Amino acid sequence: MKRLIIILFLSVAWQLNAQTFEGTIKWSMKMNITDPAMKAKMAEGQQKMQDPANQAKMKELQEKMKDPQFKAMMENNPQMKAMIEKMAQGASSGDMMGSMMPKGMTVRIKGANSLTTTEGGMMPGDILHTPDKSVLIDRENKTYSNMPSGSSSDQTERTKPTITKTSETATILGHICSKYIVTLNEHGKTITSNIWTTTDFKDIDMKAFARQRMGKGQSLFYEGVEGMPLKVESIVPQGNMIMEVVDIKRESLSSSLFTIPSDYKETQGMFGGVR
Repeated sequence: MKRLIIILFLSVAWQLNAQTFEGTIKWSMKMNITDPAMKAKMAEGQQKMQDPANQAKMKELQEKMKDPQFKAMMENNPQMKAMIEKMAQGASSGDMMGSMMPKGMTVRIKGANSLTTTEGGMMPGDILHTPDKSVLIDRENKTYSNMPSGSSSDQTERTKPTITKTSETATILGHICSKYIVTLNEHGKTITSNIWTTTDFKDIDMKAFARQRMGKGQSLFYEGVEGMPLKVESIVPQGNMIMEVVDIKRESLSSSLFTIPSDYKETQGMFGGVR
């Protein structure tokens, strides 16, 4: 399920080439766990976290995070620090799953650059895409870490999805959208995505997205799906996640939004070594 979240998140954290669109796109995000076994495991995990002994350990860990030596260690991995804090918040509130799941995200686009900011969830910070690289920025800790990019061999080894355009349509934010069904088999598991797209946005080059990759060749957009996605529903055996555009605003954005501040420190982060 964590992998599904990352794939979906990166699927709209776009790196754009030769775009003329400038503005902000806001998405809502909702996850539903449908697998009874996973639900049971989550309930068991939540119950364990409510155990007084585990609560005491979590409080001890929170206190340890105030120690200067531990702080220095966490400084090189702020994402791990944020995840520990999220777990502690979830344990104290009784809703660990809710504290770990993102509620939405905002994508700002200017030319060939994009900046994606999440609301809540376990992936703190902004993802900055430029023509040269992709970077995870942690503004609270004033750090950044480079994200990996897939090689050509990764891309050729990746299983190609099955794409079917249906006759079904839906109206989202006043735009008529066509429904595509995308099926992808990976590691013996099937991921099915229902994608509703519109061709009303001529100033966004969606074909450029199909050429982009993240990590081990994961496509950020599927070639053969025409138009801009306004709703994506991805389904795996454990559950489903729905992402939907709730606002699109054309506006002038400052170029400074798409640069890494000079006083930020590069760290290893959650994606690998410093480059």
